Amino acid sequence: MLVYLTEYLQQYISGFGVFSYITMRAIMSVLTALILSFMIGPAMIRWLTRLKVGQTIRQDGPQTHLIKSGTPTMGGTMILFSVALAVVLWGDLTNHYLLIITLSMIGFGAIGFADDYQKVVYKDPEGMRSRTKFLLQSIVGFATAYALFSMATVPAETELLIPYMKDTVIHLGAWTILLSYFVIVGTSNAVNLTDGLDGLAIMPTVMISGALGVFAYLSGHVYFSEYLNIPYIPGVEEVTIVAAALVGAGLGFLWFNAHPAQVFMGDVGSLAIGATLGGMAIAVKQELVLVIMGGIFVAETLSVILQVGSYKLRKKRIFLMAPLHHHYEQKGWHESQVIVRFWVITIILVLIGLASLKLR
Repeated sequence: MLVYLTEYLQQYISGFGVFSYITMRAIMSVLTALILSFMIGPAMIRWLTRLKVGQTIRQDGPQTHLIKSGTPTMGGTMILFSVALAVVLWGDLTNHYLLIITLSMIGFGAIGFADDYQKVVYKDPEGMRSRTKFLLQSIVGFATAYALFSMATVPAETELLIPYMKDTVIHLGAWTILLSYFVIVGTSNAVNLTDGLDGLAIMPTVMISGALGVFAYLSGHVYFSEYLNIPYIPGVEEVTIVAAALVGAGLGFLWFNAHPAQVFMGDVGSLAIGATLGGMAIAVKQELVLVIMGGIFVAETLSVILQVGSYKLRKKRIFLMAPLHHHYEQKGWHESQVIVRFWVITIILVLIGLASLKLR
């Protein structure tokens, strides 16, 4: 919205031309989302507390978490609102990448909101039935995948890029829809599983989102993409605005979610930001790099799959408790140790992912 205003004002004051640069708008997107989070955070926490929208802690989880029962949840609405408003203010609303990813975020956020509502109103820690939730996620995920595929403008958008290998791609054609669906829904659920400790999920989200913003900027620049030998995708640079907004909103939320958390993001936040990361990775054709950078999310998901599979087949557990972060808590790690160490691992993985820009 402000993009069009600054374009108009540029006719009279040349200095407004600086806002035509994607880098400047990305900076403003970060700051806008961050400031919005700071502004609405305290009021939202007070409001959620008055409504007694408190987290219900599962009885089969770590006993040390029982003291968190009653902590306001559904704080992810703060993230979604901040991201959406920053995108509206600083993004090009005619860009289909920006619109599809933002609408996907809102769609998954609505599913998470319904799940959280059932948890906090009916005091049911399990929330919405798994089948119902997965069906709704599949509908929104497939719609997002199909929209991105149907609006593809270059052949690279229907290919799978193999990182660290020069000119090595897999031509998928319409199978791109299926891959995109799995990336979006898979990442959404992976972030949801990781969101079990104060700040554990949001900081990796911030780091990965920032890295995807770098990929988006470079992929949308004809000279940079040619120099780095990555697909040039016209218009995808606008995804940088979404990535920047998620960085700002994530940092703002972390201010209130840091241990000991004043508010939890809930499924409304975790499902939405996971889908957003997946959507951005698809847009910039870095699906496999997302798997690398989101290694913590992958490990958390695999720990649950392996735990459930092992118990059903052998009646034995592989981990002391799943997801993985609970396993380390059971081994004696303090919650803050698990969080920070997982953050450090994510920093390393994000750097490895960014190295794919040059290592070919």
